[in-house]
Amino acid sequence: MAAEYSCSSSSSSSSSNLRITVEKNPSESRLSELDIKCWPKWGCSPGKYQLKFDAEETCYLLKGRVKAYPKGSSEFVEFGAGDLVTIPKGLSCTWDVSIAVDKHYKFESS
Repeated sequence: MAAEYSCSSSSSSSSSNLRITVEKNPSESRLSELDIKCWPKWGCSPGKYQLKFDAEETCYLLKGRVKAYPKGSSEFVEFGAGDLVTIPKGLSCTWDVSIAVDKHYKFESS
């Protein structure tokens, strides 16, 4: 089941909200359908990171815990190990990483 969270757009000309989608514990068949094990890996230690997504990213967290705060908002989206997360193109946010992250990821080609 996917949960959707509203995030404000970094572009003031856009009135549509950008949403981070979190799919909790996707099935093994869903993961193999996406071929996640062939995606590149990325990791980071605990800390705060300013990120801007110039392309849509889908990632699967092997380890870690993150609170993502969209730019200009005090609300956050929380995700962690075992979650399949989709981050929309154009989103700027701060990742507050409480547990070191290890993830597979892929960017959508535009």
